[in-house]
Amino acid sequence: MLIDLKETAKLLRDNDSILLLCHSHPDGDTLGSATALARALVQMGKKVAVRCGDKISSSFDFMFEGFENAELEPGFIVAIDIADTKLLGREFEGIYAQKIDLCIDHHGSNVLYAPKIWLEPESASTAEMIYMLLCEMGIEITPTMASCLFTGVATDTGCFRFSNTTVRTFEIASKLAALGADTYNIIQVFFETKTKTYAALEKLAIESMRFYCDERCAFICITQEMYRKSGSDESEVDRIANLPRQIEGVLVGVTMRELKDGSFKASVRTHGDIDASAICGRLGGGGHMGAAGCTLYGTKQQAINSLVKEIQAEIDFF
Repeated sequence: MLIDLKETAKLLRDNDSILLLCHSHPDGDTLGSATALARALVQMGKKVAVRCGDKISSSFDFMFEGFENAELEPGFIVAIDIADTKLLGREFEGIYAQKIDLCIDHHGSNVLYAPKIWLEPESASTAEMIYMLLCEMGIEITPTMASCLFTGVATDTGCFRFSNTTVRTFEIASKLAALGADTYNIIQVFFETKTKTYAALEKLAIESMRFYCDERCAFICITQEMYRKSGSDESEVDRIANLPRQIEGVLVGVTMRELKDGSFKASVRTHGDIDASAICGRLGGGGHMGAAGCTLYGTKQQAINSLVKEIQAEIDFF
């Protein structure tokens, strides 16, 4: 059942032992939204824990400073920024898929898996929604909470460069800055700073770039061997997803990364009216018009062929 902001606030007020789940391969939006909400719920006297099925990059450490996950038997489980239980990761999906009580999400591709869902596809990030939720609940937003939410807003909009950025996005970002969000350092860390291992991985990734669909599609494939050569890992790969789309003349940029089980996770970024969600949706994934993802199986070339076929069909449509 789809619910609204007020009903979501009531559900959280009415429960006292709350588990917040983040999606696998966690980004700034799922983590920033969950940690800000967790701190707000603690402020209300709730027992709260935040859990993620994957390794969390050290760049997000500030979100957890001073916060301790409560030891709890959850009475209420909330999925944050998760459009499908598959995105919990294999282990967490097995544990929690049938136990989630509430989903808070902004993906139009949400498969409506939870009994209660607050869904706002028009929101550029789940962090925008959490900001409104905290205001609705009368929470005093601390500088740390503001920093968590600003990270979610900034990372899900590519530092306000993506087409999902709205007037409301800027308004909320401004309010978070006024509340003490560490905007300078957040932008430095997530958009202006590269670890040496990431720089090595980026070099290998760019060298792997290939073009398809009359050079309107740029394709990067990151392999497990690249992780070994660079010393990097999956926690650093998010920023690479935007590189192929930056090439002049490219309408669709794809970053495909090999997972340890041999499958491939693809991140698709598009320009203009090319619908990334439609491309990935036909392959069992989803997301937004300008940014979406899916998981592919088979050999590397089979995965590439499957994606290129759908990308060509989408380009031909326009």
